[in-house]
Amino acid sequence: MAEKNYYDILGVKKDATDAEIKKKYRKLVRQFHPDVSDDPDADSKIAEINNAYETIRDKDKRAEYDAMLDNPFAGQGGAGGFGGFGGQAGTSQGGFRWEDIKGQFGDGEAFGDGGFRFDDIFSAFGRGARGSASGRSQSQGFDPFGGGFGTQDSKGQDQHAEITVDLSSVYQGDDYSIKLNVPVRQPNGEVSYDNKTLKIKIPKGITDGKQIRLSGQGAAGSSNGKNGDLFLKVKIRHDDNIRIEGADVYQTVNIAPWEAALGEKINVSTPAGTLGVTIPKNSKSGSNLRLKGKGIPAKQAGDLYLTLNIINPDVSSDAARQAYEQLKQAFAGTTINR
Repeated sequence: MAEKNYYDILGVKKDATDAEIKKKYRKLVRQFHPDVSDDPDADSKIAEINNAYETIRDKDKRAEYDAMLDNPFAGQGGAGGFGGFGGQAGTSQGGFRWEDIKGQFGDGEAFGDGGFRFDDIFSAFGRGARGSASGRSQSQGFDPFGGGFGTQDSKGQDQHAEITVDLSSVYQGDDYSIKLNVPVRQPNGEVSYDNKTLKIKIPKGITDGKQIRLSGQGAAGSSNGKNGDLFLKVKIRHDDNIRIEGADVYQTVNIAPWEAALGEKINVSTPAGTLGVTIPKNSKSGSNLRLKGKGIPAKQAGDLYLTLNIINPDVSSDAARQAYEQLKQAFAGTTINR
């Protein structure tokens, strides 16, 4: 059994706020998730972290657990349901040890001949093996993921992941398939990880950083509890000449010097399709052409900004050199601020 209490496991103080607890939990999950962690004990650590978080994230469970920390030997009116199993062995809170429990009921194997029974343990600490809520009989027992002795009908953990989609998919809407390694609760309370393939509908107009919620695709709930939800954070993949700000899209477009000087109509391949664009006369490099409503088609559509970049052709022939000489003479009176 772990020797740290739930607050120690999550690395937070006993008076930590809900936001602080959630932030720390997410950091630990990212650190020890078996998909990314090299720690050989990653599975058991994730289970321990989930166990702690499931208890102190819930207002009622946390109050019960805090009461247990202050008085680990509380009887019927106390909160002894977490003692010993929640990691109190050897702690400063005075929690009892697993060895102490065995000493009260004999040293036999659990459920073996002459050994102790879990029902005996429940009774010893003022909790019956069964109870009822709202007139409905519910099993009471130690829930390794719910945080102690109590109703096992609890919702599974919400899961969070990131999905990278192409910018073209955001403009049009698209279907994606993703593979996830998701935690699954076994009947004995242990956790294992299964590969799952999900088909995801990318909503048209979704912006970078938004989340897609998939109801019931998170971790399995305990007993009759519902599954948690899966939240996918969207990251938009795009070419190097594009940047995104909210629903607005900025795209750098290369043009020739004469197109900038004389003003010409050109065709540009954009995320919104191939568009005919007229370059204003005397355009400067770095200036933007705004195409209203051609950004990401969100609820309030963004704009597409074409940033002009004038490219000077290489002088690779005598004809090209002569053309530049003529250009130089034609603009001999031009003053350029350096």
